[in-house]
Amino acid sequence: MRYKDPQGITDAATAAGAAKARLPWHKALVAGFLAGAFIALGGLLAISVSAGLDPKTWGGLPLLVTGATFSVGLMLVVIAGSELVTGNMALIPLAVLRSRASLRDLARNWAFVLVGNLLGALFVAYFLAVKTGVVTAELPLARLTAIAGAKAHVETHFQVFARAIGCNWLVCLAVWMSLGAQDIGGKLLAIFFPVTAFVAIGFDHVVANMFFLPAAIFAGVDGITWGDALANWLFAFLGNVVGGALFVATGYWYLFGREPHAPQAFEATLAAEPPAPALEAPRPRAVAER
Repeated sequence: MRYKDPQGITDAATAAGAAKARLPWHKALVAGFLAGAFIALGGLLAISVSAGLDPKTWGGLPLLVTGATFSVGLMLVVIAGSELVTGNMALIPLAVLRSRASLRDLARNWAFVLVGNLLGALFVAYFLAVKTGVVTAELPLARLTAIAGAKAHVETHFQVFARAIGCNWLVCLAVWMSLGAQDIGGKLLAIFFPVTAFVAIGFDHVVANMFFLPAAIFAGVDGITWGDALANWLFAFLGNVVGGALFVATGYWYLFGREPHAPQAFEATLAAEPPAPALEAPRPRAVAER
């Protein structure tokens, strides 16, 4: 498999972040809706396949299965093409740090993409998860209740924030490494392992929680309210920002994105090198014999 080195990934990520920053608001909204729906579909798949796997019997296997299947969501986001706010928390700040986008561009993109992500996740939660009966059957409902209950009542606000940092560090690394792959197989592998890791560990992803918590509310799970959902989303969003913008964007900007490593310097170096001599094509035999 061909791939880019870290400097090449940094340059590709900068270009991607600059393009996202210039995306018109209506396209950011629609692409955000698709990404929110894709992440929610990954969550719905994860609930369906892990339902009935009792941790007392299977240990950590339900978490591993949940993570492996949830990775489908980010695969759809990256390969099919859409706008996920958590990925943009690394790409657009990197473009800002390298003077390819402004803070105003960043704020506008995050706002419209976040609204789109929420609408897409709510659509899947209400129409495709609850109204279809997929998560209201006995075993899936028990699994959804366990996931949503932990996020709403077991985790403290600080724990949600800290878990969200770890989550988006891994999610943005998945996006980062997918930019380094130059074929679909490589991109899928780059996404699969970090996403599986963050879900299996139990970290918090703000867009995923925009599916799990509303789905539980729509399904009538007792004790989970919209106030619980809003509080979770707030601290998950803040933690995701730190994980993506600080640990990925700023870290790799410091290593590969500052002026000494700028693409222009690399291109200037190439321009200064003498061109390689061209190979002389062999003459036809008939010409050579004359």
